[in-house]
Order: sequence, then structure tokens, then C-alpha cells
Amino acid sequence: MAQTRGNRRIARELVLRALYQWQLTGDDYARLLVQAEEAEEYAQANTTFLKGLLDGILKESAALDAALAPCLDRKVEELSPIEHGVLLIGAYELSHSLDVPYKVAINESVELAKRYGGTDGHKFVNGVLDKLAKSVRSVEVEAAGR
Repeated sequence: MAQTRGNRRIARELVLRALYQWQLTGDDYARLLVQAEEAEEYAQANTTFLKGLLDGILKESAALDAALAPCLDRKVEELSPIEHGVLLIGAYELSHSLDVPYKVAINESVELAKRYGGTDGHKFVNGVLDKLAKSVRSVEVEAAGR
């Protein structure tokens, strides 16, 4: 049974691992989901959120990359798999999870980058997603006075 009350942060971490694997192997959703389900933390994750996030990112990865491209200082192909995965998660949440405030979506991605990325990768992620938020969540960003 899907868990809707579980931890979204854990779900995002498992999605990041799945996206890392996807970028390296090209595995499909079913195989990636099996890997996530085998993780020790899976029982604590919000599995409904995890499945929707992973499925949505895989289906829309090209559109998400296109949305991210103008916000980047390099080509999408030059991103590390961790940076790319974190940015895909952030871009998807900014574009599709309107129940999640934009600052939360950015912060969650920054936290993933701090935990799994390079030394200053979180600063890069923050800057890119901040730029993206100004276009995809302009009303919310303006209301916050940014």
C-alpha cells in the first residue's frame, strides 16, 4: 500500500539515487522503482510522492532540461549526474508541485546537493533554481518580494 504520510525528504533522496542510476544505465521506471523499494529508508518515505516524482521526471526530462538550460552557465550535458538529478527534482517540483512553496522546493534541492553533491554544488543549485523560480513561479516570487 502506498504511503502518503511518509517523509518527502527521504522520498527525494531515493528519487535522486534513482535518477543517478537512470543517467548511468538508462534503466526504466520499473527497474528504478524496484531499486528504490529495496532501500532501507523506503519504509519511511512518502511512497506516493516518490512514485509521482520519479515518474514525472522521467516522462518530462527533456522539457525540464529545456527549462533549466537558460538558467545554467554550462550545457546540461556538462552537469554531473548528481547536479543534474538534483536540478531535475527542483525543476519538476517548481513546475508541477504547486502545493510545495517555491522556497521549500529550492531548499529541498539545496539540501540534497549539500548531502550528495560537490563542495559548492549547493550554491550552484540554489542559483539555478532561483532563476527558474522567477519564470515558472513569478507570481509567488513577486509576492514574496524577491
